[in-house]
Amino acid sequence: MHIIQEKLINLADEYNLSDLTLRKIGELVHEPNSPQKIKHHINQLIGKGLLIVTADGKKTKRAKSGLGKSGLFSLPILGSANCGQALIFADEKIEGYLKLSFNLLKKDLINAINELFVLKAVGNSMNRAVIDGKNIEDGDFVIINKKSIIRNGDCVVSIIDGVVNIKKFYIDKPNNQIVLLSESSQDFPPIYISKKDQDSYLISGKVVGIMKKPDEMALMRDASSMDILNDLGDISKEEVEYYENL
Repeated sequence: MHIIQEKLINLADEYNLSDLTLRKIGELVHEPNSPQKIKHHINQLIGKGLLIVTADGKKTKRAKSGLGKSGLFSLPILGSANCGQALIFADEKIEGYLKLSFNLLKKDLINAINELFVLKAVGNSMNRAVIDGKNIEDGDFVIINKKSIIRNGDCVVSIIDGVVNIKKFYIDKPNNQIVLLSESSQDFPPIYISKKDQDSYLISGKVVGIMKKPDEMALMRDASSMDILNDLGDISKEEVEYYENL
């Protein structure tokens, strides 16, 4: 996150930004002569869901996790997790919020809402791992419970050398080691960790849900099909099936 955005987020904890001019905000974050720069970064934070503006525009405040007035849950996005080679470094600063309606979360997740966070999957080394019927593919949002009990075969978020990975967790008792496996259509080598070295890595939580990346082209295609059907008016079932499969 840009340093100015970090300062604006902290400022929003102390002030209602809507009560301040862009120049005053600039002064408070040590950018006194850059009102357009301040406006740009505020809009960036609003777009990320880190700042919330009320409908009347009279209040601009920092977004919080949990249930909002709209009835949507906001889960903090803490960055990306590389599901392939370990190339993306962990960053615990919130990058935005994933908003979900009440009925998209299972009851046990709603009860643990304060323990949940989100990572965006990068890579396909876990594209055969299935959580509640959904596999983990590049671009998906992965929901993690940081306080879940970890058992053999669970998908976990691990941090090794400051790098985030999503892997399958196994305790290999005969060899006195922990094995982190990929479940992929491609061939990725396991990660082996001796029980004696387990303090050198950290498990940040268990994967408890997947929100699939939208297929924008499919959504547009479906919308176009519906427009065609609406324009045609009353037609037979066979004709409906024909146009839907175009």
